[in-house]
Amino acid sequence: MKIKKILVSQPKPTSEKSPYFEIIEKYGVKIDFRPFIKVEPVLAKEFRQQKISILEHSAIIFTARTGIDHFFRLCQEMRIVVPEDMKYFCISETVALYLQKYIQYRKRKVFYGATGKLPELMAVMQKHNTENFLLACTDVHNEDMITLLDKFKFNYAKGVMYKTVSNDFTADEEFNYDMLVFFSPSGIASLLKNFPEFKQEEIHIACFGKTTAQAVEEAGLRLDLEVPQPQFSSMTTALDFYLKENHKAVKHAK
Repeated sequence: MKIKKILVSQPKPTSEKSPYFEIIEKYGVKIDFRPFIKVEPVLAKEFRQQKISILEHSAIIFTARTGIDHFFRLCQEMRIVVPEDMKYFCISETVALYLQKYIQYRKRKVFYGATGKLPELMAVMQKHNTENFLLACTDVHNEDMITLLDKFKFNYAKGVMYKTVSNDFTADEEFNYDMLVFFSPSGIASLLKNFPEFKQEEIHIACFGKTTAQAVEEAGLRLDLEVPQPQFSSMTTALDFYLKENHKAVKHAK
């Protein structure tokens, strides 16, 4: 079956230079961008039930800009004034720079990993291992992060500040795709919630990350493309190659 229509479970790229648009042009496919999940805030009342005092912590860990937004939202809701000497540890420079939206950015209190990967962030945090860390996270958080925090024996607490929930499809939304692309286990859960009678058959499934791949397999679905791979670090490079091979195979089969 020739892949003609693809659903990517992420928001539509804001830049016209996105590789996804190049793929559309190159292979003549239709790509719909439609997140399977959405983020909802954890309200101050819910957060208090976690019995976490933000001001008892000397450093905050952020793995996404969404975490930054919800941390400062909660502080505002609970009338917490974040001290100027609070330290911030971010997964990447991009996330770190987003802090400028809320604080006067000073390099001496903002730290980040060089490559945007967890081991590099851990290496930076180890230089400050006496801090009392608070991880700003969602209810469906990265278990790799928790494993590393435990491995290096950091003093930390998990603060669930926002929730990842299913972004339900409406009755009038068509669901007729040749390929589905997922980026989190929550996306797989949302697929099964929205379409409990879902039958994969000839539909191709691609995913990013080991935990997402595991969720696909646990759901009894066939995983056709897993990223990253040694030759493909991004979903778009892998998708480009996959479509090339798919279209070539269909052409030769005629």
